[in-house]
Amino acid sequence: MSKHKHLAKIDFILEMIEKIEFVVARHRGVVQALEDPEGQLALLMAVSQIGEALSKIDSTLIDTLGLQEERKGAYETRNFIVHDYDGVDLFLIERVIEERIPEIKEKLQTYRESIE
Repeated sequence: MSKHKHLAKIDFILEMIEKIEFVVARHRGVVQALEDPEGQLALLMAVSQIGEALSKIDSTLIDTLGLQEERKGAYETRNFIVHDYDGVDLFLIERVIEERIPEIKEKLQTYRESIE
């Protein structure tokens, strides 16, 4: 995969993270956003898109970024959202947004800045 395709995926993930932050801020918190039907749908879609995009980034780059665990977890979360296995655990989504998304954002932004 070319460097350009990696950057496009990274930029897409960062865009999805910005949308998550927007929805959370608009609802004044993750829990409130997940309790609102519109906010919940927006957050679930963004989280699933991040999982899908991370899965398509070359493993070598994922290793370089230290995102192996985040990639695996993001894709598993994406599968649960998309396929609705036994319902979506909103507490898990809350934890992903509060704990994992900031880590992913920091690592991707640092990488993005290092190549500019």
